[in-house]
Amino acid sequence: MLKKKIFFLLGPTAIGKSSVAICLAKKIKAEIISCDSMQVYRRMDIITSKASPAQRKKIRHHLLDIVDPDKEYNVAKYRKEALLICEKLFLKGKTPLFVGGTGLYYSIIIDGLFPNVSQDRLVRTKLNKQLLSKGPGFLHQRLANVDLESAKKIHPNDARRIIRALEVYLKTGQPISVLQKTRVGLGQDYEIKIFGLNSDRQFLYKKIDQRVDKMFKAGLVGEVKKIIKRKLSKTAACAIGISELQGYFKGQYSLEEAKRLICRNSRHYAKRQLTWFRKDKRIAWINLNKTEAPEQVALKLWKKLS
Repeated sequence: MLKKKIFFLLGPTAIGKSSVAICLAKKIKAEIISCDSMQVYRRMDIITSKASPAQRKKIRHHLLDIVDPDKEYNVAKYRKEALLICEKLFLKGKTPLFVGGTGLYYSIIIDGLFPNVSQDRLVRTKLNKQLLSKGPGFLHQRLANVDLESAKKIHPNDARRIIRALEVYLKTGQPISVLQKTRVGLGQDYEIKIFGLNSDRQFLYKKIDQRVDKMFKAGLVGEVKKIIKRKLSKTAACAIGISELQGYFKGQYSLEEAKRLICRNSRHYAKRQLTWFRKDKRIAWINLNKTEAPEQVALKLWKKLS
Protein backbone atom coordinates (compact mmCIF):
# COMPACT_ATOMS: atom_id res chain seq x y z
CA MET A 1 0.00 0.00 0.00
CA LEU A 2 1.37 3.39 -0.98
CA LYS A 3 2.07 5.75 1.86
CA LYS A 4 0.35 9.13 1.97
CA LYS A 5 2.67 12.05 1.23
CA ILE A 6 3.56 15.05 3.36
CA PHE A 7 5.94 17.72 2.07
CA PHE A 8 7.90 20.45 3.84
CA LEU A 9 9.37 23.68 2.48
CA LEU A 10 11.65 25.32 5.04
CA GLY A 11 14.20 28.11 5.17
CA PRO A 12 15.25 31.38 6.78
CA THR A 13 13.07 34.46 7.05
CA ALA A 14 12.57 36.50 3.86
CA ILE A 15 14.08 33.84 1.56
CA GLY A 16 10.83 33.69 -0.45
CA LYS A 17 9.18 30.49 0.82
CA SER A 18 5.59 31.73 0.49
CA SER A 19 5.76 32.62 -3.20
CA VAL A 20 7.55 29.40 -4.09
CA ALA A 21 5.13 27.35 -2.00
CA ILE A 22 2.09 28.74 -3.78
CA CYS A 23 3.57 27.86 -7.17
CA LEU A 24 4.53 24.40 -5.96
CA ALA A 25 1.15 23.78 -4.32
CA LYS A 26 -0.59 24.32 -7.65
CA LYS A 27 1.58 21.67 -9.27
CA ILE A 28 1.15 18.99 -6.60
CA LYS A 29 -2.49 19.65 -5.63
CA ALA A 30 -1.52 20.76 -2.15
CA GLU A 31 -2.83 23.07 0.52
CA ILE A 32 -0.37 24.98 2.71
CA ILE A 33 -0.03 24.48 6.46
CA SER A 34 1.88 27.27 8.16
CA CYS A 35 4.96 26.15 10.09
CA ASP A 36 5.49 29.52 11.77
CA SER A 37 5.08 30.18 15.49
CA MET A 38 4.17 33.85 14.97
CA GLN A 39 1.70 33.56 12.11
CA VAL A 40 -0.77 31.75 14.34
CA TYR A 41 -1.58 35.13 15.93
CA ARG A 42 -4.41 37.34 14.74
CA ARG A 43 -3.86 41.01 13.90
CA MET A 44 -0.11 40.45 13.43
CA ASP A 45 -0.21 40.38 9.64
CA ILE A 46 2.54 42.82 8.65
CA ILE A 47 4.96 42.02 11.45
CA THR A 48 4.87 38.29 10.66
CA SER A 49 4.78 38.70 6.85
CA LYS A 50 1.73 36.49 6.41
CA ALA A 51 0.61 35.43 2.98
CA SER A 52 -1.52 38.19 1.48
CA PRO A 53 -5.29 37.78 0.93
CA ALA A 54 -4.55 37.49 -2.82
CA GLN A 55 -2.08 34.66 -2.17
CA ARG A 56 -4.54 32.88 0.11
CA LYS A 57 -7.15 33.00 -2.65
CA LYS A 58 -4.80 31.12 -4.95
CA ILE A 59 -4.04 28.35 -2.44
CA ARG A 60 -5.78 27.65 0.83
CA HIS A 61 -3.61 28.25 3.91
CA HIS A 62 -4.09 26.67 7.34
CA LEU A 63 -3.06 27.60 10.90
CA LEU A 64 -2.94 31.33 10.26
CA ASP A 65 -4.89 33.70 12.55
CA ILE A 66 -6.05 31.05 15.01
CA VAL A 67 -5.27 32.67 18.39
CA ASP A 68 -5.27 36.20 19.87
CA PRO A 69 -1.84 37.73 20.68
CA ASP A 70 -2.60 37.83 24.41
CA LYS A 71 -3.08 34.04 24.52
CA GLU A 72 -0.33 31.43 24.81
CA TYR A 73 0.01 28.78 22.12
CA ASN A 74 2.35 25.81 22.30
CA VAL A 75 3.89 23.08 20.16
CA ALA A 76 1.58 20.38 21.50
CA LYS A 77 -1.50 22.29 20.35
CA TYR A 78 0.17 23.02 17.04
CA ARG A 79 1.02 19.37 16.37
CA LYS A 80 -2.47 18.15 17.25
CA GLU A 81 -4.17 20.71 15.01
CA ALA A 82 -1.69 20.30 12.14
CA LEU A 83 -2.07 16.52 12.01
CA LEU A 84 -5.86 16.81 12.07
CA ILE A 85 -5.63 19.13 9.07
CA CYS A 86 -3.39 16.61 7.30
CA GLU A 87 -6.02 13.91 7.68
CA LYS A 88 -8.75 16.21 6.36
CA LEU A 89 -6.59 17.07 3.34
CA PHE A 90 -6.00 13.39 2.58
CA LEU A 91 -9.76 12.83 2.56
CA LYS A 92 -10.06 15.63 -0.02
CA GLY A 93 -7.31 14.15 -2.17
CA LYS A 94 -4.96 16.99 -1.29
CA THR A 95 -1.32 16.92 -0.22
CA PRO A 96 -0.24 18.72 2.99
CA LEU A 97 2.59 21.17 2.31
CA PHE A 98 4.14 22.59 5.49
CA VAL A 99 5.80 25.95 4.87
CA GLY A 100 7.75 28.06 7.34
CA GLY A 101 10.87 28.66 9.34
CA THR A 102 10.09 27.71 12.93
CA GLY A 103 12.45 24.84 13.62
CA LEU A 104 10.67 23.68 16.75
CA TYR A 105 7.30 23.41 14.97
CA TYR A 106 8.92 21.48 12.13
CA SER A 107 10.66 19.19 14.60
CA ILE A 108 7.56 18.22 16.55
CA ILE A 109 5.64 17.49 13.33
CA ILE A 110 8.36 15.40 11.73
CA ASP A 111 9.73 13.71 14.86
CA GLY A 112 6.89 13.90 17.38
CA LEU A 113 6.75 15.02 21.00
CA PHE A 114 8.69 13.47 23.84
CA PRO A 115 6.68 12.10 26.82
CA ASN A 116 4.67 14.87 28.44
CA VAL A 117 6.39 16.59 31.35
CA SER A 118 3.98 19.07 32.90
CA GLN A 119 5.07 22.53 34.00
CA ASP A 120 6.11 22.99 37.62
CA ARG A 121 5.26 26.44 38.96
CA LEU A 122 7.69 26.23 41.89
CA VAL A 123 10.61 25.17 39.68
CA ARG A 124 9.80 27.86 37.12
CA THR A 125 9.57 30.55 39.79
CA LYS A 126 13.04 29.67 41.09
CA LEU A 127 14.52 29.59 37.58
CA ASN A 128 12.92 32.91 36.66
CA LYS A 129 14.37 34.49 39.79
CA GLN A 130 17.81 33.27 38.73
CA LEU A 131 17.18 34.63 35.25
CA LEU A 132 16.42 38.09 36.66
CA SER A 133 19.31 38.12 39.12
CA LYS A 134 22.04 36.36 37.15
CA GLY A 135 20.96 36.52 33.52
CA PRO A 136 20.37 33.90 30.79
CA GLY A 137 24.08 33.11 30.49
CA PHE A 138 24.11 31.68 34.02
CA LEU A 139 21.12 29.44 33.29
CA HIS A 140 22.64 28.37 29.98
CA GLN A 141 25.83 27.28 31.75
CA ARG A 142 23.76 25.47 34.35
CA LEU A 143 22.02 23.62 31.51
CA ALA A 144 25.36 22.78 29.91
CA ASN A 145 26.45 21.13 33.16
CA VAL A 146 23.55 18.65 33.07
CA ASP A 147 22.61 18.50 29.38
CA LEU A 148 25.43 19.62 27.10
CA GLU A 149 23.64 18.38 23.98
CA SER A 150 20.66 20.67 24.59
CA ALA A 151 22.88 23.58 25.60
CA LYS A 152 24.66 23.36 22.25
CA LYS A 153 21.33 23.56 20.40
CA ILE A 154 19.73 26.35 22.44
CA HIS A 155 20.92 29.93 22.00
CA PRO A 156 22.39 31.37 25.24
CA ASN A 157 19.81 34.18 25.18
CA ASP A 158 16.79 31.92 24.56
CA ALA A 159 15.64 32.02 28.18
CA ARG A 160 12.28 30.37 27.54
CA ARG A 161 13.78 27.19 26.07
CA ILE A 162 16.65 27.12 28.58
CA ILE A 163 14.16 27.26 31.47
CA ARG A 164 12.03 24.52 29.91
CA ALA A 165 15.05 22.23 29.46
CA LEU A 166 16.15 22.79 33.06
CA GLU A 167 12.60 22.28 34.29
CA VAL A 168 12.38 18.89 32.54
CA TYR A 169 15.72 17.81 33.98
CA LEU A 170 14.84 18.92 37.50
CA LYS A 171 11.46 17.15 37.36
CA THR A 172 12.53 13.88 35.73
CA GLY A 173 16.24 13.58 36.45
CA GLN A 174 16.76 13.03 32.71
CA PRO A 175 18.09 15.51 30.13
CA ILE A 176 15.46 16.73 27.70
CA SER A 177 17.81 15.71 24.87
CA VAL A 178 17.54 12.07 26.03
CA LEU A 179 13.74 12.20 26.29
CA GLN A 180 13.48 13.76 22.85
CA LYS A 181 15.11 10.67 21.35
CA THR A 182 12.14 8.57 22.47
CA ARG A 183 9.82 10.51 20.16
CA VAL A 184 7.86 8.75 17.42
CA GLY A 185 7.92 10.55 14.08
CA LEU A 186 5.88 10.47 10.89
CA GLY A 187 8.33 8.49 8.75
CA GLN A 188 6.82 5.08 9.46
CA ASP A 189 3.33 6.14 8.36
CA TYR A 190 3.93 8.69 5.60
CA GLU A 191 6.23 9.41 2.70
CA ILE A 192 8.07 12.55 3.76
CA LYS A 193 9.97 14.95 1.50
CA ILE A 194 11.74 17.94 3.03
CA PHE A 195 13.22 20.85 1.09
CA GLY A 196 15.07 23.90 2.31
CA LEU A 197 15.60 27.19 0.48
CA ASN A 198 18.81 29.13 0.94
CA SER A 199 21.06 31.61 -0.86
CA ASP A 200 24.40 33.29 -0.36
CA ARG A 201 24.49 35.47 2.73
CA GLN A 202 24.59 38.86 1.00
CA PHE A 203 21.61 38.02 -1.20
CA LEU A 204 19.63 36.83 1.85
CA TYR A 205 20.51 39.96 3.82
CA LYS A 206 19.41 42.13 0.90
CA LYS A 207 16.08 40.30 0.79
CA ILE A 208 15.66 40.82 4.54
CA ASP A 209 16.29 44.58 4.17
CA GLN A 210 13.82 44.74 1.28
CA ARG A 211 11.18 42.92 3.32
CA VAL A 212 11.61 45.30 6.26
CA ASP A 213 11.23 48.25 3.86
CA LYS A 214 7.97 46.77 2.59
CA MET A 215 6.75 46.18 6.13
CA PHE A 216 7.23 49.83 7.05
CA LYS A 217 5.52 51.01 3.86
CA ALA A 218 2.62 48.63 4.56
CA GLY A 219 2.00 50.19 7.99
CA LEU A 220 4.13 48.25 10.46
CA VAL A 221 4.32 51.13 12.95
CA GLY A 222 0.55 51.46 13.17
CA GLU A 223 0.04 47.71 13.47
CA VAL A 224 2.50 47.42 16.36
CA LYS A 225 0.89 50.38 18.15
CA LYS A 226 -2.42 48.50 18.09
CA ILE A 227 -0.86 45.19 19.11
CA ILE A 228 0.87 46.52 22.23
CA LYS A 229 -2.30 48.12 23.60
CA ARG A 230 -3.01 44.66 25.03
CA LYS A 231 -0.75 42.56 27.20
CA LEU A 232 0.94 40.12 24.84
CA SER A 233 1.67 36.47 25.50
CA LYS A 234 5.34 35.67 26.03
CA THR A 235 5.56 34.08 22.59
CA ALA A 236 3.79 36.86 20.68
CA ALA A 237 5.93 39.49 22.42
CA CYS A 238 9.02 37.86 20.86
CA ALA A 239 8.01 38.82 17.32
CA ILE A 240 10.83 40.81 15.75
CA GLY A 241 9.68 44.40 15.47
CA ILE A 242 7.77 44.73 18.72
CA SER A 243 10.57 45.50 21.18
CA GLU A 244 12.48 47.46 18.54
CA LEU A 245 9.52 49.77 17.87
CA GLN A 246 8.69 50.06 21.56
CA GLY A 247 12.09 51.71 22.01
CA TYR A 248 11.10 54.21 19.35
CA PHE A 249 7.68 54.82 20.95
CA LYS A 250 9.41 55.53 24.28
CA GLY A 251 11.68 58.09 22.62
CA GLN A 252 14.85 56.07 23.21
CA TYR A 253 15.93 56.34 19.58
CA SER A 254 14.74 57.37 16.11
CA LEU A 255 12.45 55.48 13.76
CA GLU A 256 15.41 54.95 11.45
CA GLU A 257 17.29 53.28 14.32
CA ALA A 258 14.30 51.06 15.07
CA LYS A 259 14.29 50.01 11.42
CA ARG A 260 18.03 49.24 11.55
CA LEU A 261 17.52 47.11 14.66
CA ILE A 262 14.72 45.15 12.99
CA CYS A 263 16.96 44.45 9.99
CA ARG A 264 19.85 43.42 12.23
CA ASN A 265 17.77 41.19 14.47
CA SER A 266 16.10 39.60 11.44
CA ARG A 267 19.55 38.72 10.07
CA HIS A 268 20.51 37.20 13.42
CA TYR A 269 17.29 35.21 13.43
CA ALA A 270 17.96 33.94 9.90
CA LYS A 271 21.38 32.70 11.03
CA ARG A 272 19.81 30.84 13.97
CA GLN A 273 17.22 29.26 11.66
CA LEU A 274 19.89 28.03 9.28
CA THR A 275 21.98 26.67 12.15
CA TRP A 276 18.96 24.66 13.33
CA PHE A 277 17.99 23.33 9.88
CA ARG A 278 21.51 22.49 8.73
CA LYS A 279 21.80 19.92 11.50
CA ASP A 280 18.99 17.93 9.89
CA LYS A 281 20.50 15.80 7.12
CA ARG A 282 17.05 14.87 5.81
CA ILE A 283 16.60 18.34 4.29
CA ALA A 284 17.41 18.65 0.57
CA TRP A 285 18.67 22.18 -0.03
CA ILE A 286 17.91 24.38 -3.02
CA ASN A 287 20.20 27.38 -3.41
CA LEU A 288 18.47 30.36 -4.97
CA ASN A 289 20.11 32.87 -7.27
CA LYS A 290 19.21 36.47 -7.99
CA THR A 291 17.52 35.79 -11.32
CA GLU A 292 15.23 32.86 -10.46
CA ALA A 293 11.52 33.56 -10.24
CA PRO A 294 9.36 31.63 -7.73
CA GLU A 295 7.86 29.65 -10.62
CA GLN A 296 11.31 28.44 -11.67
CA VAL A 297 12.21 27.33 -8.15
CA ALA A 298 8.86 25.56 -7.79
CA LEU A 299 9.50 23.75 -11.08
CA LYS A 300 12.86 22.50 -9.72
CA LEU A 301 11.13 21.17 -6.62
CA TRP A 302 8.31 19.59 -8.63
CA LYS A 303 10.82 17.70 -10.80
CA LYS A 304 12.51 16.36 -7.66
CA LEU A 305 9.14 15.15 -6.40
CA SER A 306 8.09 13.54 -9.68
